[in-house]
Amino acid sequence: MTTLNGLSAFPITPSNADGVVDLPALRQLLSPLMAAQVDSIGLLGSTGTYMYLSRAERRRVIETAVEAVAARTPILVGIGALRTDEAVRLAQDAKAIGAAAGLLAPVSYTPLNDDEVFEHFETVARDSGLSICIYDNPGTTHFRFSPALVGRLSRIPGIVAIKSPAPDAESIAAHLAELNSTSAEGFSLGYSGDWNSVEGLLAGASTWYSVLGGIFPEICVTIVRAVEKGDAAEARRLNVSLEPIWDLFKTFSSLRVVYAIAEARGICRAHPPRPILPLPTEARQRVVKTLGDLAPEFAR
Repeated sequence: MTTLNGLSAFPITPSNADGVVDLPALRQLLSPLMAAQVDSIGLLGSTGTYMYLSRAERRRVIETAVEAVAARTPILVGIGALRTDEAVRLAQDAKAIGAAAGLLAPVSYTPLNDDEVFEHFETVARDSGLSICIYDNPGTTHFRFSPALVGRLSRIPGIVAIKSPAPDAESIAAHLAELNSTSAEGFSLGYSGDWNSVEGLLAGASTWYSVLGGIFPEICVTIVRAVEKGDAAEARRLNVSLEPIWDLFKTFSSLRVVYAIAEARGICRAHPPRPILPLPTEARQRVVKTLGDLAPEFAR
């Protein structure tokens, strides 16, 4: 059974205006993640714009990543789709190609209730045989997982983890405790929302699902290893040092900012898929200046 812990790094999926993935650029993005020894790679997450890519392009992405990683790092793959049968097929693709787990969000046009979400997840886990991480992303799905529903899902064979949006630092320990109280033993509890996730790790969460980790893995790995060593002061110091990046994420969205970072670093010139627009010139200049000011930390 797949276990998710430590740093799960989420890169963008560079593609052209027609949705054709730039595979050499993807390999360039994956290489530093492996060099930094991230604990897993979150492929085709929201940062990886999975909902904007066809099934065929998703397959190309997974095939390229599995070949590049060569089993050294587990790959978690976004498998969300509007229809349950399509999510099953995407999960089957991911498993057949070599992904370790699928990241499943309850994507829907019509709002879903708890029983519908439960059946959706149960079906995908059963019919695909792929380990599943619950993707709680109410900002895009408009569905929020209650602790009670997480508890029910955690007892389905093959559903092994949850990626939750991190609440504010003052609330995260209580949120984690509530999830722990309902979840099955061994179920992995992790957080996204980079600026609050460090407090989640310090409170006992298993995993940090990180956007920044997908473009600057070294400093994110350093933070996670500090937590693992019990050095809360160092983990918090590094997190505070990244406040300028967190401010950019909050102001412009992490997706747009990471695309701007990838271009500024010369990795690729890909733009996010339309209708999402790249940052305007003034905002891109702010990103570049922020990176220059933070260069010593990113050199770690």
